[in-house]
Amino acid sequence: MIYYIIKIALSAILIVIISELGKRHSVLAAVVASVPLVSVLAMVWLYLETRNVTQVADLASSIFWLVLPSLILFIAFPLLLRWGWNFFLSLGVSVALTTAGYLLMLQLLGHGVKSSNI
Repeated sequence: MIYYIIKIALSAILIVIISELGKRHSVLAAVVASVPLVSVLAMVWLYLETRNVTQVADLASSIFWLVLPSLILFIAFPLLLRWGWNFFLSLGVSVALTTAGYLLMLQLLGHGVKSSNI
């Protein structure tokens, strides 16, 4: 149980650090946020829990391919805001476009979402 508390605490601390940095230094916050800390932590946790390097390698490879559609959010969101769209509408549309990108990438990788998987 303590292990899960540590995992949650570290993850929460990272989010708080990034949001607080963003208030003062947006570029520094962006640097911290852009470093794949969550991915690195996930790979460390997976390895510590399984000691299975094949699973860790598979996770790292999957993360690589799914980073590509995640970039849609970081292109669409600031564009919509600069075009004068409402914050939450911009965020919602950006998330929807990113979700479509993920679904397309999963189809391209042969991991399509079927109704039985939902």
